[in-house]
Amino acid sequence: MTSHIRLALAASAGACALALGTTAPALAGDSGKAMVSVFHGIPGMTVDVYANGDQLISDFKPGTVTDPQSLAAGTYDIQIFKAGQSPDGTPALEKKVEVPEGGNATVAAHLSAGGDPRLTAFTNDVSRVDAGKSRLTVRHVAAAPAVDVRAGGQPLFNDLTNPKEATTEVDAGTVNTDVVLAGTDTVAIGPADLNLKEGTGNVVYAWGSAEDKNLALATQTFSGLKSAS
Repeated sequence: MTSHIRLALAASAGACALALGTTAPALAGDSGKAMVSVFHGIPGMTVDVYANGDQLISDFKPGTVTDPQSLAAGTYDIQIFKAGQSPDGTPALEKKVEVPEGGNATVAAHLSAGGDPRLTAFTNDVSRVDAGKSRLTVRHVAAAPAVDVRAGGQPLFNDLTNPKEATTEVDAGTVNTDVVLAGTDTVAIGPADLNLKEGTGNVVYAWGSAEDKNLALATQTFSGLKSAS
């Protein structure tokens, strides 16, 4: 049965809500749980991450994405400190995150198109893919204008803006990709070879800052998605 999940993010001064829907089934045999990953896409900032006062991640470096973790559904007070800073001090960033039952999501700390720190929640599509295929998702979380994503020199996604994503299924194998400024041949990131294995979901994060000339790619892979047919 299709499940619907919601991830609400409430800042300490003001609030914003993000609604997430997914076609993936709830976690079988794991009632009250959800799979959650965290991506760190803010350049030049190594951090420690705390949840409800307990350290969740230490020395979290930019460009890193955690493995999915099974978390109990509920509300978590997420605090981000500069690495090594005492958690008794004032956090660099603090959000309340409601983790709903079922589904799979990644919370990305990144820059907006204008260069401001943001927190965006994405649903990870972990539904089955056809035999011989791989799912490719690109998420624009960089301080940069709209971009086109090319595979083998041919447009794959057009006019992708921060913090949007685009998804398609492609033939499994090695794909040469690059990211160019929308409507041009001006390369912003890449080229890079992606090894897209059969029966996997692959998420590529375009992150960093165009102004600071540190744009980069980070990847996240979900395996075991091959269709039985």
